[in-house]
Amino acid sequence: MRNIKKLGANAARKNVRVSAAKMRRIIDRIRNCSYEEALVLPEFMPYRACYSVSQLVLSAAADASTNLGLNKSDLFISEAWVDNSTYLRRFRPRAQGRGYPIRRPTCKVTIQPNSKSVKK
Repeated sequence: MRNIKKLGANAARKNVRVSAAKMRRIIDRIRNCSYEEALVLPEFMPYRACYSVSQLVLSAAADASTNLGLNKSDLFISEAWVDNSTYLRRFRPRAQGRGYPIRRPTCKVTIQPNSKSVKK
């Protein structure tokens, strides 16, 4: 788990109702891509979690342009990671009055864009 607090733009989403492994296969595809490519790639992937990733990319770009004054066309996804989060726990009735736990995984996703142009 990363406890590093960096200055700059980022977007994070907690308790996404998708397993971390399923989210990582999307995040690995958009890491080090440009902003435009990171928006287009999830639209053509057949996964349910792609919508959440697209919303995070939009949010991170809006954060970078609003707070840091960066141009959206110069952005690329410099860092993106997924961490495991808590399990959503449910119980299923089983034989002889017993309960069987169902663990539904959740994850935390963080995206940090950066600018291609270096300001001096």
